[in-house]
Amino acid sequence: MIYSLIRSLMAGAAPRDVIPGMIFTVIVVLFSLSLHETSHGWMACKLGDKTAKYMGRLTLDPRKHLDPIGTVCMLLFGFGWAKPVPVNSRYFKKPRRDMALTAAAGPVSNLLLSFLSCLVFWIILAFSDSAAAFFYYGFAGDAIMNASVWQKVLALIAQLFYYSHILNLYLAIFNLIPIPPLDGSRILFIFLPDRVYFGLMKYERIISIFLFALLWMGFFSRFLSNICGYISYGMTFLIHLIPGL
Repeated sequence: MIYSLIRSLMAGAAPRDVIPGMIFTVIVVLFSLSLHETSHGWMACKLGDKTAKYMGRLTLDPRKHLDPIGTVCMLLFGFGWAKPVPVNSRYFKKPRRDMALTAAAGPVSNLLLSFLSCLVFWIILAFSDSAAAFFYYGFAGDAIMNASVWQKVLALIAQLFYYSHILNLYLAIFNLIPIPPLDGSRILFIFLPDRVYFGLMKYERIISIFLFALLWMGFFSRFLSNICGYISYGMTFLIHLIPGL
């Protein structure tokens, strides 16, 4: 995300149209990655494994969760990961099912936050012409330049929720890819024979390096962006079914 904003800045975009997006990206990434990992730990705790709780990982404090490389990727490209919450499946009553539920909790929390952020965004735009003008035209729009301080603040809040919608959607969909070490591979565990699954897990570190290389080269960008675009359109469609939006 910040990478595209920097490119816009280099292409001649006004700093006042780009800098808020950079700030919002940092805020949303720090909170969203923390929510993602906390949700894993919360679900594991509910299913009997209190390892994350005892290690202080049931918190939204970003310092407890951030992985340096994953955070940088999330900031730059919108796709990334955090430091995995420790999970001990020996405490689960049904290890295969409970491991899949624990893995799914992270992406589900981001999908829910993405939808709620999208809802708040459209509510603000429905009741604020200045916020709508800012979203479509940036600071160049006359409506935002002539607006009151409160209307300008409201427009920036709308932009913050838009970034939350998009980044949480990207985070959820990326982590649902069924490739180790992403959450999708843990969800896949419930469908694969143990021999096949643990055979794949032996090469998790190698696969993760390969995954990182593909991500860095932009291999997933267009594919995941298209998927996220369709889901975002679906969320927006549902929200517009609400009268007044």
